[in-house]
Amino acid sequence: MSIPELQAVLSDFAEERDWKRFHTPKNLAMALAGEIGELVSIFQWLTSEESAGIMRSPRRAELVESEIADVFSYLLQLAGSLDIDLELVLAAKIEKNRERYPIKLSYGHAGKYTELVDVEDDFP
Repeated sequence: MSIPELQAVLSDFAEERDWKRFHTPKNLAMALAGEIGELVSIFQWLTSEESAGIMRSPRRAELVESEIADVFSYLLQLAGSLDIDLELVLAAKIEKNRERYPIKLSYGHAGKYTELVDVEDDFP
């Protein structure tokens, strides 16, 4: 299904239950934050290695998939409630990040774009 189709299914689901009145941007943002917290809690005490292999555990994989589905669901609903075209804004953000994080400066570095330094410019 496409993003608009998923949003329509979620909208219909809420409408059938008379939940649309609760699905304000504020409430959806708060629900999204709550679901992200539930996802984070699955990873909270894992080592980096354990987190990388989490999907090898059927029980943990099911938990991760369920929470990611919840996060995605609320994100789709929030974007829909604000008339945000997710594909359009993501494409724009990718382009903005290409400018902020040029390969020459950001390759192998996890720092924010404001922390990147062009060594050649600092040492002529």
